[in-house]
Amino acid sequence: MKKNKEVGLKKFSMKKALVYLFLVIGSLASLFPFYYMFVMATRLNREINDVPPPFIPGSELIGNFKKVMSNMDFFGALGNSLFVSVAITFGVLFLCSLAGFAFSKLQFKGKKLLFALVLLTMMVPPQLGLIPQYYIITTLGWLNDFRAIIVPGLVNAFGIFWMRQYIKEGVPFEIVEAAKIDGCSNFRVYWNIVVPMILPAFATLGIIVFMQVWNDFLWPVTVLRDPAVHTIQVALRALNDARQLDYGMIMSGTFWATVPLLIVFLLFNRLFIQSLSEGAVKS
Repeated sequence: MKKNKEVGLKKFSMKKALVYLFLVIGSLASLFPFYYMFVMATRLNREINDVPPPFIPGSELIGNFKKVMSNMDFFGALGNSLFVSVAITFGVLFLCSLAGFAFSKLQFKGKKLLFALVLLTMMVPPQLGLIPQYYIITTLGWLNDFRAIIVPGLVNAFGIFWMRQYIKEGVPFEIVEAAKIDGCSNFRVYWNIVVPMILPAFATLGIIVFMQVWNDFLWPVTVLRDPAVHTIQVALRALNDARQLDYGMIMSGTFWATVPLLIVFLLFNRLFIQSLSEGAVKS
């Protein structure tokens, strides 16, 4: 009996070790592109083209970044991206959670049909809406204006779906009914009861939306033509305009443009992991 128990423990330990080994290898493989981007950001162009290529950071991190700043308004573009990303993220969190609360806890005519239409919009590629959106923006006179990016991005179908599913499973219906019996309005139920209970969902959706907006290139390059209002992804395009590509400079700009995303994830990763581990979204 004791022998069988020891064999079982060894098998369990071996499986656990293999799982951890697989996770470590997967993590290193995922981090390697970011690490190599950092390596290239610290090297001169001729060093990057060496065979074999360098895998150890060099001494040109500051020098390459100075080249970036001489070719573009890096901090201005970074500030523009930060403003747009934060504005859209807060707008999406508020409006999508409000819509998710309505679809999950309120009763009104046509609710199922409206929610189905919202889900259908997720199947439409965003590129198909480029021309109609551009026509609307030009009609409103919003070219070279942050409103051209912020207003269309304030609501998205995935955010509504995510919040609806999370609130449906994570907020007991009895609590909502008890609050209404006590005289709370629908908005007060949402603000005072639902919002504190869905903070992990806010963190998850916030990270996803922030990263999506921060990395967006197609729509900003279409409506923001003035360099003064360029977001960071559009501004980085200026680094490719030189006759001879300086890969160290390009990778330096890309590396520092990625750092804010890492900071946002590190700040909210606990709530992000909590949201996923709770298994709140169910089919």
